[in-house]
Amino acid sequence: MRYCKKCTMPDTRPGITFDAEGVCSACRHYESRKNVDWDARFKEFEAYCDKYRGMNGPGGYDCAVAVSGGKDSHFQVWMLKEVMHMNPILFSVEDNFPMTQAGIHNLKNISEEFGCTIISCKPNIKVQKILMRKFFEKYGKPTWYVDRLIYTFPLHMAAKFNTPMLCYGENVSFEYGGNADKETYSAMGQIENGVAVGMPMEELLGDGVTENDLSLTLAPSAEERAKLDPFYMSYFVPWNSYKNYQIAKAHGFHDLTHEWDRTHHAENFDQIDSRAYLVHSWLKYPKFGHAAATDYTARYIRYGMMTREEAILQMNLLEHTFFAFRDEDNDGAFAVVYKRTDGGYGLIEDVA
Repeated sequence: MRYCKKCTMPDTRPGITFDAEGVCSACRHYESRKNVDWDARFKEFEAYCDKYRGMNGPGGYDCAVAVSGGKDSHFQVWMLKEVMHMNPILFSVEDNFPMTQAGIHNLKNISEEFGCTIISCKPNIKVQKILMRKFFEKYGKPTWYVDRLIYTFPLHMAAKFNTPMLCYGENVSFEYGGNADKETYSAMGQIENGVAVGMPMEELLGDGVTENDLSLTLAPSAEERAKLDPFYMSYFVPWNSYKNYQIAKAHGFHDLTHEWDRTHHAENFDQIDSRAYLVHSWLKYPKFGHAAATDYTARYIRYGMMTREEAILQMNLLEHTFFAFRDEDNDGAFAVVYKRTDGGYGLIEDVA
């Protein structure tokens, strides 16, 4: 594994690229922000909103947001409702796993705080169980069915509600590295960004699953999609996960403080709605050699919140129970930092 010279991201992240200087595409894209005229971008956003504002008449919804109830969902709804004065309708997909207390609160809060209607999809549990096992055993992707619906359901609903302006948060490939990392406002291609790409129907059928069960996992027809204009909020405003969290918290968002200390994580506010999110984090390590702490320490470095050296220390402590190193402040002596059973850390030093 090679690691980015600027952040902590390894080259095993699917779709990420490294340049000749050993710097990952996510870091290079972040650096390029200084060349963006963000005032001009925001004027583009205003014009984009004006294009659809009031399109369905007085009281009608004029835009939509794909939400989970998380920090980024709060930020997006706040931006559209409170800053741009649009009238959004929200589309959400449940995962049928027990929600955290924070997750239950946050989904309710996003509706109550901003005065928005949420239409939620509760997936077919029978099909979900069958496909979870099949995709775990074959691809190591047990949550594919729900992940796919998260991408397709808002598109179907936006078409039904005649809200072409469908908001997504960040362009994941561009912000963090991936196989579709072109900077664009349009989220039309997001459905094929690698997170939950479509599967051949023959892969899905059988064991009690029929075509009728899978209609929502298919993207809308080309004719319907041509009427939509989905966009990435991250194109119009400088995207920052931590600042989104701060704005969300100011509007009633709850993190996992006092509820759950997720080991192997560098934060307590991202993807906290359901236990199912941890499945993704757990499977990252055997598949790609890194986990959630790597993702966030890489962001913290780009945001200027942490040095690379600090991030490497935190990443190693969070994603392993111990790690060995040479202590340059002690003439290169061998040392081991380990996690104690009480949750603290200990240090073993070579004193010979």
